[in-house]
Amino acid sequence: MKSRIFLAGVGGQGTLTATNLLGLLALEQGLDVCSGEIHGMAQRGGVVESTLLLGGYKSPKIAPGEADVLLGFEPLETLRALPYLHRGGVLISNTEPTMPVGVSTGKETYPGLDEVESSSRKCAGQVRFVPCKTLAAQAGTVQSANMVLLGAFCTAETQPFTLNALHQAISTHLPAKIVDINLKASQLGFDTAKEQ
Repeated sequence: MKSRIFLAGVGGQGTLTATNLLGLLALEQGLDVCSGEIHGMAQRGGVVESTLLLGGYKSPKIAPGEADVLLGFEPLETLRALPYLHRGGVLISNTEPTMPVGVSTGKETYPGLDEVESSSRKCAGQVRFVPCKTLAAQAGTVQSANMVLLGAFCTAETQPFTLNALHQAISTHLPAKIVDINLKASQLGFDTAKEQ
């Protein structure tokens, strides 16, 4: 089984934690894993992109049109990463933006969610949009928004990423003090996406 996953977000959203957790989950299922990452001033809210390739790939690079799955931790970054997703692929995205500095200062504009969703639906075969920050706050902390997105991803039924396997990885690999919140967050993401 081969799969190429492209993850796009901004600094502080836990994109790399999510990438590492998915990689560990896949390794525990006996799959070959190759991963890479790009940080763009991540500590200041800059772009963070990472890749996870399963099934024997030798390079972590994903070229435009090659990703089987796009996980967008921030709507604008979902839109920017859309060219990497192949037609008919799986797209799971957060609906709640983290405004770039240029938008906050009024020098730039942010696209509407309608534009992000419309462009996504033209390309992807499976699309799920989830309010990750809101659901994470319900779970106990907005910092668990990345686990909300991973829970939503599990509804796509892309092996080996099942909700049970994700819960096992969370319990095994995250610090004990944050396990319960992250389990709840991933469950909320799964349940919300399942309704779509």
